[in-house]
Amino acid sequence: MRNNPSFPPLKLRGGPLLSKEGVRGSYNEVTFNDQKLKKFRKGLRKNQTDAERLIWNLVRSGQIQGLKFFRQYSVGPYVLDFYCPYLRLAIEIDGGQHNEMTEKFKDENRTRYPKALNIRVIRFWNNDVLANKEGVYEQILEAINWK
Repeated sequence: MRNNPSFPPLKLRGGPLLSKEGVRGSYNEVTFNDQKLKKFRKGLRKNQTDAERLIWNLVRSGQIQGLKFFRQYSVGPYVLDFYCPYLRLAIEIDGGQHNEMTEKFKDENRTRYPKALNIRVIRFWNNDVLANKEGVYEQILEAINWK
């Protein structure tokens, strides 16, 4: 993706915002309404998917190596499903709708933004989490112990 000319490098502090049509506006022009985002995050926490609930039960309260994870954590205009600030690690759980072309494009941007902030993002499909909880847990442990 880095060498793909259709996706120029993401720039912060006044750099371009990417959209399906290409560059639109800049970060300086975008305002993030904290109250709206806070309400949105609260709604996401109340309406967790089964897969999100399962992952939350694995990572909450320092259960993995004493690490603190937050759920529905804001990074710029995006909300990460789970985030560990100490490791700068995000865990995203995606449903089937993320397999559609427009959602794939949004997910690329949702991944590029945190990566530009030096946040690693790992993604799992809902059905993988539900069908292979142990395998997903092992992959999370690998990401945590990655250096």
